[in-house]
Amino acid sequence: MAKPLPKAKVLVHWLVAASVFFLFVSSWWMLSLPLPSENFTYRQLPFQLHKNVGITVLVMVVAMIAMRIIAKRQQPQSPLTRLERLADLDHLLTYFLLIACCVSGYLSSSYSGWETTLWWLIDLPNWSAENDDLNILFSDIHLWTCWALLAIVALHIGAALYHGFRNDEVIDKMFRL
Repeated sequence: MAKPLPKAKVLVHWLVAASVFFLFVSSWWMLSLPLPSENFTYRQLPFQLHKNVGITVLVMVVAMIAMRIIAKRQQPQSPLTRLERLADLDHLLTYFLLIACCVSGYLSSSYSGWETTLWWLIDLPNWSAENDDLNILFSDIHLWTCWALLAIVALHIGAALYHGFRNDEVIDKMFRL
């Protein structure tokens, strides 16, 4: 029988999943908006919201990693099966790509000359003056890590479907709140 997960871990998992879905959908939408000008300033709100959700995802991922480390330390160590090793690799890659997406997005924004205000309350620092080369570099990193994240998320969903069809209770523990 699958061991139940703490409610906080399940809740954060689904908050991150919903946020990542929002970030992918919002990125396609906001990039289709006209470039800002004196007449068109409404593009700032969707970009700022996208950045706010991305930074919040970064905080939640750090919390998920901490919860995972604490849980591993509390569990007796036994040899992992091949599927458990693959699941650990999937989680490790997912965390890495989520962090890479969030950090590269923030750095791209930082070097773009646009300010980032976390939830319209805290001004986050820019790393330097506007720098097109660094903005493009971090924007490219952001783009490719997001595509890689999409592939890993598809793999993650495929693994969830596999467990759902096996009816091995792995899915059940992810819906217990």
